[in-house]
This record gives sequence, structure tokens and C-alpha cells, in this order.
Amino acid sequence: MTAAAGAVAPAAAPAAVQRTLLLAVTAIAAALGLAVWRDDPAMAAVLAIGLLLGVTLYHASFGFTAAYRRLLLERDLSGLVAQAVMLVAASALFAPMLAAGEVLGHGVGGAVAPVGIAMLLGALLFGIGMQLGSGCASGTLFTAGGGSPRMMLVLACFCAGSWWGSLDLPWWHALPALSPLALGDVVGWGPAVVLQTLLVGAVLLALHRRGYRVRRPIWQDGGLTAAALLRGPWPLLLGALALALLNAAMLAASGSPWGVTWGFTLWGAKAAAALGWDPAGSAYWSAPWARAVLDGSVLASTTSVSDIGILLGAAIAATLAGRFRPGWRIGARPLLAAVLGGLMMGYGARLAYGCNVGAFFSGVASTSLHGWAWIAMALPGSAIGVRLRPWFKLSNP
Repeated sequence: MTAAAGAVAPAAAPAAVQRTLLLAVTAIAAALGLAVWRDDPAMAAVLAIGLLLGVTLYHASFGFTAAYRRLLLERDLSGLVAQAVMLVAASALFAPMLAAGEVLGHGVGGAVAPVGIAMLLGALLFGIGMQLGSGCASGTLFTAGGGSPRMMLVLACFCAGSWWGSLDLPWWHALPALSPLALGDVVGWGPAVVLQTLLVGAVLLALHRRGYRVRRPIWQDGGLTAAALLRGPWPLLLGALALALLNAAMLAASGSPWGVTWGFTLWGAKAAAALGWDPAGSAYWSAPWARAVLDGSVLASTTSVSDIGILLGAAIAATLAGRFRPGWRIGARPLLAAVLGGLMMGYGARLAYGCNVGAFFSGVASTSLHGWAWIAMALPGSAIGVRLRPWFKLSNP
């Protein structure tokens, strides 16, 4: 792990402090696990999956933002190959569950959403924001959990932007859009997985022919030791396979694939309500289902609980690795980029039915057209964001 862009890299906290933090975070995770278990054992499973997601994301340094930046600037396919493996593996794991329509006695459904003007613009906006924020949705969570104050600011602004986007959703949803479409429903789930695998392979082959190469190691020579599994770092491919497996576990446990940004929307709305905002004035939040969620506990929402798990899991991983190191010296322009990036990602995610996880990863794994449309717009957005980064004194790549 490296310091957040724009921050001076600090020294890691002393070993004794790392151990104390590890014990404290583990105790918090255990207490939360017991609390949700009493109300709903399935929610305890969601928290456990979130913890494992946080550990995986941190130890593998598995982000989307830097991968796209290196793709654009260095023609480096490393991150894209890892994502391709993750998508294909998750699609294969999702297919039998989505074909059956149920697992473990409860219904399951994929991440399928419409493709329309609002969705496309939202993905473009998210792509710009992720480069200014120096982290995507999952990247923001695991770097904030790993001790980055700048990414904590990005997270706060992400929540604010997501809540802001929810206020405008009725207008955006009135714009033209196609009906939701899942390839698995059209051609069958087995053939859909094969077709998507061929498409992923064709994209990588086309890029390779244009001079793009795997320029960073994506596996670890000599295999993994027990110490490396516990303290990291993990190779990218291990992270990719672990994320695919954990997303499938989330689908089995909760009935829905892994998502991130709805939790941010809920946190932002709760903060706004605490500051005096009246949800009755919002068409979105005055709907009975939305008001019920807003009035409930953050531990009653699957996405919120998994997000909390990722934060705690990343903190556990950082302290296990001895790399929990808050860096408070942040320049004015990188700070401004953090605010703008967080707001843009939050607003864009609400329009786009999710982020790099909920829309792209889980959407493609569900064979949804909107997952492919998301990445088709987020990459040009990233290209714009990459060009803006130098003005904000953010390093490339």
C-alpha cells in the first residue's frame, strides 16, 4: 500500500500501537457480529463476508482506479487482466444460482438495471470522480479503513454526493432508458457465461495487438506463505479470485450481489436528517420503503453492514501488516480533489445504479447490459480525470 495521492507518506505506527488497534478493531467487529446475529443470522454472515472483502481488498491492493490509470498512461494490462479473471469467475459462480432463482431456501436476483441517459452520464461522472478521489467505491472503503485521512474525507463527500443524487433521481429517471436486460434471461445462463468470457477475451486480445502488455506481476513467484496470507501482500490474481468467491457468497447469503454505494446513500441521508433535513420534502425518501429504511438502523441494511465490514476488515489487515499509518499532511489542491471526487462519485453512482462494484462487477457477473455500459462510459470519464489530476497536484500513474 502507498500513501494516498497528495499526502506525505508517514511512518507506520509503532508495533505496540498496531497490536492495540488490532485488538480494538477485532473486538468491535465481534461485538457487531453478535449484535446482528441476535436479530438475523444472515446479516452476521453478510458482516463476515464484508470483513473478508476488506482484508482481500487491502492485502491485494485491489483497486480499479489505479488499474485504469495505468491502462491509459502506461498501456499496462495487469489490473485489467485481474479484473477479467474476477468477472469470468464471478459469472460462472453466479449462473447456477441465478438460473435456479433461489439458494439456501430464499430467492436470489442479479444486479440488473436499465441503460439510459441518466445511467450513462452517471457512469461518466463516476469515472472522472474516481480519478480525482484516487479511489473507487471499494477502494475508498479499504483505504479509509487502512488509515488514510484523505480517503476518509473522500468517503464523507461520497456519502453526501450519493444523498444529493437521490434527491434528484425522480427527474433523472424520467429521461429515456431501455428496459433492464440480462443476457442470461435471453440465451440461458450457461451460454451467457460463455459469450461474456469470449467478449472479455476478445477485448484483451485486441488491446494486446495494439501494444498493451502485462507490465506488473499478477502472481507471486514461489507460491504464497502462511505469513503472506495473514499479513500480505497478496498477488492480484489471488485477490481477483477471492473477490469473485466472496461476491458469490454475498449473493447466496443475502439474495443480492455485492454492492457498496447504497450504504453510502443511507449514511448520507441519516447524517442530513440528523442535521435537520426533512425527508418528507423528497419524492424519493418519502416513499414508504425508503422512509422505512431511513428510520431503521444502519445495521438493518445489507449494503450498510457489508460496508462497515469492509472498513473493519481493511483496518484489521492494515494492523496485521503493520502498515496502519494515518498521514495528515495534505495539500490544498489534493484536498479539493478529494471533495470534488467524492461528490462526483456519489452523485454519479446514484444515477448509474451503482459503482465499479454494484454496477460493473456485480452487473457483468449478472450478465446485465448495464454492467457493460457502465465500464464503456467510466473509462472515458477516467481519461478525463487522469488529465485533470496534475492540476490538483496528484501524481500519475
